[in-house]
Amino acid sequence: MTTPPDAQRLVEQLMADPGSAESRALLEGLLDGRVSSLLEKLQAVEAPRLLPVPAEVRGFRVRLDLSGAEPPVWRRLELPGDLDLPALHGVIQSAMGWYDCHLHRFRTGSDPRAPGFVTSFDVEEGEEGTLEDGVRLDQLVAQQGDQLWYEYDFGDGWEHRLVVEAVLDEPPAAPRCTGGRMACPPEDCGGIGGYQELAAWVRSGYDAAHLPAAFDGPAHAHSWLPDDWDPDAFDPARVDLALAAAAAEPAAVTGELASLVEELERHGSHQLREVLARPLSHGPTDVGDEQAARLTGTYRTFLDVIGDGVMLTAAGYLPPAVVEQLADRLGVSEWWFGRANREDLTFPVAHVRTAARALGLVSLRKGRLSPTAAARRLGADPQALRCHVVSRLPLGTSDADRQAGWMALAVAGSGVPAGQWRGEVTLLLHALGWRDGDDRVSPPPAHSPTLDVLEHLAGGPGVRTHHLQEVDPAVAATARAVTAPR
Repeated sequence: MTTPPDAQRLVEQLMADPGSAESRALLEGLLDGRVSSLLEKLQAVEAPRLLPVPAEVRGFRVRLDLSGAEPPVWRRLELPGDLDLPALHGVIQSAMGWYDCHLHRFRTGSDPRAPGFVTSFDVEEGEEGTLEDGVRLDQLVAQQGDQLWYEYDFGDGWEHRLVVEAVLDEPPAAPRCTGGRMACPPEDCGGIGGYQELAAWVRSGYDAAHLPAAFDGPAHAHSWLPDDWDPDAFDPARVDLALAAAAAEPAAVTGELASLVEELERHGSHQLREVLARPLSHGPTDVGDEQAARLTGTYRTFLDVIGDGVMLTAAGYLPPAVVEQLADRLGVSEWWFGRANREDLTFPVAHVRTAARALGLVSLRKGRLSPTAAARRLGADPQALRCHVVSRLPLGTSDADRQAGWMALAVAGSGVPAGQWRGEVTLLLHALGWRDGDDRVSPPPAHSPTLDVLEHLAGGPGVRTHHLQEVDPAVAATARAVTAPR
């Protein structure tokens, strides 16, 4: 427990001149108990003052400033008065862009040294005080000019001041951001001083002369600094998305995908959580017979063309006549350049064959590609074939393929149009730590065997996926059927 300032001064006085008459009198008082009540009072934890809960909930327009930042780093927020402190903590984290990986504390009044609240973690650690749980914002502020202090990361010491700019008769349904300036400092950068050095280096165009002394060199700094961090950037729409995602509950997902959500959260990224919190991520997992037939059309066509089986060429490819027939029936010939009759030169057809084999629909034995028993049993039943595809996803045995597959399924299941899948998957893989193999800095490509299957379900190789900008509920439902807990 921190020693109160008055008690500290008494101790310092005794230590400075223990032989003085005043100090001897104080010591005598301590020995006979005459000043024990004074010390007990000084050492008591002062409780924050709480206002009565108002009869009607109002809202507050507040400005949240990061103390000491120059130029100012701030956010303007509209908040409902009945927001409790743990929820307000989440709002501040999302609005500023912090990763919520350190301790925090709220304090009341105009003085940052004023009485504060303790968190559940503090209580578990044996600290005493007023618990923040259940304490509402409108019990701490009531009128224009009222203030609240928020400290995050006691090591770096990020102090924030929340000031009420206006009282709103109608509270917002949910917290929202209406303005702001500058990007949030990177986590663990050494407080305001370290942040200012980093910002100066980035603003200089990464000039080596401005490289902070904490780094061994530019490569070390780039590997530590969040990708594309711009100290002067601020996007209120992005903050609103983060606030909405923080308030929304993510869809329940299967264990492996849930572990990836937790991994990203530990590293401060809420991107995957935001995807799973989208409304369509909570949607159904079943589709009608007509939609099942459409979704499985690519694989049913492939199985129909190979029939009871085909012998591959000496080089291990489908015969040219079979490739040409597949290209025609799958619609590849309508957009493919050149004559689509060689599998090694017609990758859309090659991808269908690869996916069909990975899905357990065809097998290769002694140079002959044949439908499996499962394919013979399910090929005429689109619903059963769709369920079989669901049971096999995600594809791949490597960590890279499986994680890319889970990201593709999460994105597709959230209702994002197929034309936007690759961009979102790339960002998620980058957050997971994957990088381009050439420079180990650039974001990785989104390609994966699972993404191929999803694109086949969305329209097949006859459709240029980047042209698909409409939500496909049937594809989204199929992706969710994979990610939903079984």
